[in-house]
Amino acid sequence: MTTTGTAAYDGSTDLPPLVAAAVAAARSAGFEYSCLPEQGRLLQVLAAGVGAGVIGETGTGYGVGLAWLASGAHPDARLISVERDPARAEAAAQVFADDSRVQVRCGEWTKLSQEAPFDLLVLDGGGQGKADEPPLDPGDWLQPGGLVVLDDFTPMTSWPPIFDGQPDTARVYWMSHPRLRAAEVRVTPAAAAIVATYLG
Repeated sequence: MTTTGTAAYDGSTDLPPLVAAAVAAARSAGFEYSCLPEQGRLLQVLAAGVGAGVIGETGTGYGVGLAWLASGAHPDARLISVERDPARAEAAAQVFADDSRVQVRCGEWTKLSQEAPFDLLVLDGGGQGKADEPPLDPGDWLQPGGLVVLDDFTPMTSWPPIFDGQPDTARVYWMSHPRLRAAEVRVTPAAAAIVATYLG
């Protein structure tokens, strides 16, 4: 989720059909917080690496990130995303109405735990440990060898990383977790994601 993410698609003509449909839904609703196209392409690549596995996402929004995932996912993969806002969840579900691999559910992000463990887990609407929320335990959510992805970071320039003049505790948690091997990936000069593998 990025503040001007939906606007970043203005003028794009080479989007996968599902992504184009989700962007159109977000625009129609005036929703600005879609994932960046560059982040979406990263998700598409990571989803392709899962094979016929299970992919989870917190924070569907209007389904732009989920559409990137579905565009890269194996025909036998399962994708489950949870959105707490009923109107957004309904609109996103319509985007994927013809894709039997994809389920959009309405509820708090913790509802997604019912489908764990995941081969790929994208934390975009809960579970990251940002603000006052505690981060989820990857051991409860991921298969051994599974990936977790978090976006909406500025590129790291120091250790420990700093956010608003304070240590970025969420990023430290994911980058230093003893059961994860994590890397930060710049998707634009001003935006980064964390991709981490769970060691089991």
